[in-house]
Amino acid sequence: MEEKIHIEENSVQETLIIPLYGRMKSAEMYPDICADPAAERLIQRLDYDFSKHDKAAESAFYRFGYLEAAKRCADMIIEINDYLKDYPRASVVNLGCGLDETPKQCDNGSCAFYNVDLPDVIAARTAMLPAGERETNIPCDLTNHEWMDAIPNRNGTVFIAPGVFYYLKTADVKSLLIHMSQQFPNGKLTFDICNETGCKMMLKTFIKKSGIKDVGTFFSVSDAAREIAPWANKMRVVSKKYMTGYGPLRGRNITLFNKIMSFVADHFIKTQVVSVYFN
Repeated sequence: MEEKIHIEENSVQETLIIPLYGRMKSAEMYPDICADPAAERLIQRLDYDFSKHDKAAESAFYRFGYLEAAKRCADMIIEINDYLKDYPRASVVNLGCGLDETPKQCDNGSCAFYNVDLPDVIAARTAMLPAGERETNIPCDLTNHEWMDAIPNRNGTVFIAPGVFYYLKTADVKSLLIHMSQQFPNGKLTFDICNETGCKMMLKTFIKKSGIKDVGTFFSVSDAAREIAPWANKMRVVSKKYMTGYGPLRGRNITLFNKIMSFVADHFIKTQVVSVYFN
């Protein structure tokens, strides 16, 4: 029997396994939207008490949160696969990867995978999820653009940043996108974001712990094409509604509450999936 991986409380590993647990629950509750077999396999290998999270998972709001996670996973997979149709040997890059393995669901046998995150996160990832074939882990802060030099662009590059840009300041995101547009011609970046109201709600706990006063400096958008495209001449910006932009909500466990909340998210909080093409 494989030895369990012990997770200490208040450790980097613990901060990583909570979203991992969320992805597992998302796939469990909404299997028609997005599967995540890798998350389930890793959860089974962990020595950690998930009971408090199991209880919370039954509330309507948590179940909607898991639906959001499932939709984000599905949306990212669609965008990666769409790019790989034209660039089958591309570099597929997961920015702020944590323990996420979504890109591997798009493995065509020819593309290469790159995971970028803070050094302590990459160390924890390497211990729990050793890099596989055609996979490279890069320990670097996203705002330190040196990580870009480790990613080849000769066969195209597609990036995803699921749930990441909410925690970056607008100036940092702008600088990041400008540098990417220069270094990765014909590349594509897909991320999720919402308007300032939604970001304030999402970052409430993070802001309180960090002692941040000026929430407005954090990245948010209402109209991605209008707000982001002017940052650089080499960028084309396309956005779709996060919850319903890739098709109607269908499948098991989709409730009326889910549909109402999805409408509120897409139309009032402006949740969206944004793809930036570096021309």
